[in-house]
Amino acid sequence: MKSFFSLLLCTIYFVMGSCSSLSTHNIEQNSASFDREYYQLKTYILESEEQLQTTENYLKEAFLPSLKSFGISNVGVFKPYEIKEDSMLQVFVLIPFETLDQYANLNVELNKIESYHNDGENYLRATYDQAPYQRIESILLQAFEDMPVMSAPGFDNPRSNRVYELRSYESPTEAYFENKMEMFNAGGEIKLFEELGFNAVFYGEVISGPRMPNMMYMTTFANMDARDAHWKTFTDAPAWKEMSSLPQYQNNVSHMELTLLYPTDYSDY
Repeated sequence: MKSFFSLLLCTIYFVMGSCSSLSTHNIEQNSASFDREYYQLKTYILESEEQLQTTENYLKEAFLPSLKSFGISNVGVFKPYEIKEDSMLQVFVLIPFETLDQYANLNVELNKIESYHNDGENYLRATYDQAPYQRIESILLQAFEDMPVMSAPGFDNPRSNRVYELRSYESPTEAYFENKMEMFNAGGEIKLFEELGFNAVFYGEVISGPRMPNMMYMTTFANMDARDAHWKTFTDAPAWKEMSSLPQYQNNVSHMELTLLYPTDYSDY
């Protein structure tokens, strides 16, 4: 009987120790998951200069200052480098978040700030027939493992000359999408961009958006000539030619969209 209780006690200690180790492991995993930032890409679609002015005043005077008041910085605000004839006006806003909770509670926190309501009054209290925009589109992303935190470029030339290139790569299936993600991370595509000086702001997996599965990333250049020169260097690079020819990385992009932007005078970078 004594040996039975001794065995039982040892079993309990073993199970408790295993559970403790498992619990610690899970906590470490959960903590690690927060190392990768989240990004919201908001696109304001506008149909008049009046709407553009109202929205930009709101972003500049109320929205961005309020974000900074509770610790969200490196917010980018961009406009298309070229506006096609008969196309709608657009303003792109890229917001980094440390956690999904921070993203989910954004409006709650904004509503606590009195200056936000005062400085953004024309936008926030616009009537239905004087709306400050046509629509707002929103995409939520999570940063890639090989670049878990946003990096703001440090250009000092005129902002209107800068070229910020936003790319979206869509994949035919989830499996091909995972393959493209692997190509960027373990496969070395991010590393190559870094070696060639592409000044990437972020690489992100779209976790909620209208064209999934897809990923997006933004690279930055001082001007259009620099942008063209960098891409020529990339396409001519032996590392890219070898990587892109590997059998395991074929057909993992079914559609690509490219948008050239420049930062507004009130953008953080």
